[in-house]
Amino acid sequence: MISDIILKQCDLSSGGVVFCKITFTGKLSMQNFISLSQIDEAAQTIKKQISIQPIVGIILGSGLNGLADSVQKPVRIPYSAIPNFPVSTVHGHVGQFVIGELEGKPVLVMQGRIHYYEGYTMGEVTLPVRVMQRMGIPGMIVTNAAGGVHPDFEPGDVMLITDQLNLMGMSGLNPLMGPNLDEIGTRFPDMSQPYDRTYCDLARQIAKENGITLREGVYAGLSGPSFESPADLRFLRGAGADAVGMSTVPEVIIARHGNMRVLGLSGISNKANLDGSTVTTHEEVIEAGKVITPKVEKIIRAFLRSL
Repeated sequence: MISDIILKQCDLSSGGVVFCKITFTGKLSMQNFISLSQIDEAAQTIKKQISIQPIVGIILGSGLNGLADSVQKPVRIPYSAIPNFPVSTVHGHVGQFVIGELEGKPVLVMQGRIHYYEGYTMGEVTLPVRVMQRMGIPGMIVTNAAGGVHPDFEPGDVMLITDQLNLMGMSGLNPLMGPNLDEIGTRFPDMSQPYDRTYCDLARQIAKENGITLREGVYAGLSGPSFESPADLRFLRGAGADAVGMSTVPEVIIARHGNMRVLGLSGISNKANLDGSTVTTHEEVIEAGKVITPKVEKIIRAFLRSL
């Protein structure tokens, strides 16, 4: 950001063209990015309160928070009790870590995530994933509630995310902007396989064995909080998107920057409104979660058992 800019000496003598001299009374300063020491402070605060080493971090999306209540021997840590940590402000996002065992495996569950539209920086939005990395967690399961863009998708479907459209990043909101954290990853990370192919194959096998219809496709990440217009949705479909939401993509970019393996699952909460004939609400998303949650939970539980 540029501080203390003063306009001086405007010259009107050049044929109506205004030339102004700009004087900087302060110095150029970079945006306040999250530092490694801040990440480590948050990670250490959590580690001091637990006696296990999680092997998977699980991010629960809108309407999908119930799985956290099934964690055995839970240690619950509100985000508000962690230094440097943002706090969830969206209905349906509890705003706490639940650390314990699920299907006999040590896990760290985010019961509620942070969104860019809440007013946080991308560094704050993705801080939970950075904390997972500094805690030594090698894998991540990310879930979300998403709007169906593919014409065959129906509310209640579950989609395996096989790739993503980083539309937030294309507009200048890439979470890796700013000083690179060399201790975690390279300056220019490869994103050719954001979602681990072995994890995807395992999810397909689990869905088949449990009689779950598992859609597959590309997730498009927008900043929100407004839902998409019909024109937005037609554009997204033309760009190759199968589902759209307001999260996930920044978290996955940060996860891959730190070489975490990622499984992504979208719960389709509403059908694409391509002609503007229907209205989408957050309440609709929460309600759809009640149908989606049992399917997603079954896949996650079987996935954990296989590790």
